[in-house]
Amino acid sequence: MGFFDRIKAAFRKIKNKIIVYTILVFIIILWLVTPLCTAIRAAEIASGVTFATSPFDGPLWATFLTSFGTGIVAPWKEIPKCFSETHFPLFWDMLKVTFVVYIFFILVGLSKAFPKHEYEDIENGSSDWCENGEQYKVLSKNKGIVLAEKNYLPLDKRGNVNVLVVRRFWCW
Repeated sequence: MGFFDRIKAAFRKIKNKIIVYTILVFIIILWLVTPLCTAIRAAEIASGVTFATSPFDGPLWATFLTSFGTGIVAPWKEIPKCFSETHFPLFWDMLKVTFVVYIFFILVGLSKAFPKHEYEDIENGSSDWCENGEQYKVLSKNKGIVLAEKNYLPLDKRGNVNVLVVRRFWCW
């Protein structure tokens, strides 16, 4: 199993989670990033100071909290403001940070879903481990003791035909 095959297997494993996380990121952008961006800019414009120069200014925080609360209640009204020339640089910086965090979580998920070895997703008891019918040198595909689907241990085989079946014991 090559490196790219292992990446494809990891993507297949977490495909549904990536879809859900993508939807969550867009909800976070709509309900958190957009109101946060407009509230910061509204507070800076109203008070005449920036958060960077005077972060503990009382009127700055009062305007920020009022604007942020209004933005969370109706975030769709804040979206056009984010694309104005006064708000867009801050909005773009916040989007970059949001997407970097999103990509970090996707990479962590991929690393956790990465197959640990070549035979990880192969069913136990199957003949998927062999190629080109090499299992039929020993086994039969038509009759005998059932080992797996289309794999039988022939009864007319010379030598030992003892079978040990190992499986999980379930009790309810």
